[in-house]
Amino acid sequence: MFRRRDRLPLRERLTALVYPRGGWWRASRYVGLRLRRLPDPPHRIARGIFAGILVSFTPFFGLHLIGGAALAWVIRGNVLAALLATLVGNPATFPVIAVAALEVGNWLVGGDLRLGLPEVLDAVGLAWSQFWTNLRAFITGQPVEWQHFSAFWRGVLVPYTTGGMVLGLPAAFAGYFISLPITGAYQALRARRRRERHEKRLAAERAAREGRADPEDQGNEP
Repeated sequence: MFRRRDRLPLRERLTALVYPRGGWWRASRYVGLRLRRLPDPPHRIARGIFAGILVSFTPFFGLHLIGGAALAWVIRGNVLAALLATLVGNPATFPVIAVAALEVGNWLVGGDLRLGLPEVLDAVGLAWSQFWTNLRAFITGQPVEWQHFSAFWRGVLVPYTTGGMVLGLPAAFAGYFISLPITGAYQALRARRRRERHEKRLAAERAAREGRADPEDQGNEP
């Protein structure tokens, strides 16, 4: 029911993952519109935005949606707002976030390993692969090895998480304090417009009833 009638070619589907159809500006406007129309109090929506932005600055690639939803649930924010806000981390911004977070994190923890986004993604992939291999090893009895996970921990996870929190917290608070009044004003405007439409409809119905009643009153006059 919700699928396209004409399936897009593989090349266009892959391109849409990096550059959405209509451009990032149109996509960001759509996300903003969805956020403003969420049926929840503004403070809960703002908390969800806070959670989604903050999680986007962590190195847990592939788990941002789950992490954003979980954090929003913990701080009693809107989960859907958190899911939408994780789009702050996207293929266009991940290289900037990763490099900046690693630079700040290495400076704070005293690390000297300089990695780009491709190396970070490779380290994440190797760490996850070794993690699941070791889980199976507990059943199969094969030897357990942690060298890839250990390298990921020291070279990526600790500095990236540290730098990501330093950069992500101001960005998340900015998203919270910017979205809170905007969402409140938009919801108040929608409520006023609904009330005005309702009052106009009642006035039109009242005028119609009075218009039908007037001829009957005139016909009964002596």
